[in-house]
Amino acid sequence: MKISAIIITRNEEARIEKCLSSLAWVDDIVVVDNGSTDNTRGIAQKQGATVISSGKTRDFAKLRNIGKEKAHGEWLLYIDADETVTQELAKEIKKAVSGQRSAVSGYEIRRKNYYLGHEWPGDEHILRLMRKDALGQWYGELHETARVQGEKGRLNAPILHDTHRSLTEMVAKTNEWSTVEAKLRFDAGHPPVVWWRFVRVMLTAFFDSFIRQGGWRVGVVGWIESIYQAFSMFITYAKLWELQHKKRL
Repeated sequence: MKISAIIITRNEEARIEKCLSSLAWVDDIVVVDNGSTDNTRGIAQKQGATVISSGKTRDFAKLRNIGKEKAHGEWLLYIDADETVTQELAKEIKKAVSGQRSAVSGYEIRRKNYYLGHEWPGDEHILRLMRKDALGQWYGELHETARVQGEKGRLNAPILHDTHRSLTEMVAKTNEWSTVEAKLRFDAGHPPVVWWRFVRVMLTAFFDSFIRQGGWRVGVVGWIESIYQAFSMFITYAKLWELQHKKRL
C-alpha cells in the first residue's frame, strides 16, 4: 500500500528540511505552499517533494483538501512543517497499512509537544493517517477536522512537534490568528462580550494548560506557557468585543 505525506507550508525554510528528511520512507510527498516568500518551495523541491502553490489563504481545511487531491498514495499522512516523524512511528505506520488491519480506515497518532525547547508533559492524539478513499474532506477554516468514514485505530509511537519556539514568534502568531478566531466567533453570533467572560475564558485556558495538561511539572516554562494561553484567549475576546462594539456604533 502506497503512502503519501502531505505538508502545508508558509515561510518554513528553517524547519521544512528536517520535516522532509523524517519522511524519506514514504512513497511521495506533497507540499501545499500557502504563499511562502522565503526559500521553502526551493528546499522542498530539492528534497523531491511535489510542490503546489495554493496562494495565501487562512482556510486550512481547503489546503489539506488540495493535498488530498494531488497525492497518489492509498494512505495519506498529514504532517505539519514543524513536526517530525520518529523512526518508531514510521515502522508502526508501515505495519498498520500493510493489510494486517485493513478494516481500519484511519489512525490517531500521538503527538509529543515541545514548548520553548522543553518537552510538554501532556501528549495528545490527533487523526493524521487515513485511507484516501475513506476521507470525505477536511472542514473548518482554522481548527480543521478530517471527516473519515469507518473504524479508527490508534498508534503508539509519536510525532515530535517543535512549537512555540520563541516568545516573539508566539506573540506574532497570536496577534495574527486571534483576528481570525474573533471573526469566526463574531460571524457565528457570539453573545456580547462582558467583563466576566474575560475572567472565565482566561482562567479556563490557564487551568487547562497548567493543571489538566500538567504544565506545573515543567517549572518556569509551564508558567510562561499557561499564562500565554490565558493571554491568547484575552486577545481573542478583546478583538471580538471590538468587532461587536463597532457594529453597535
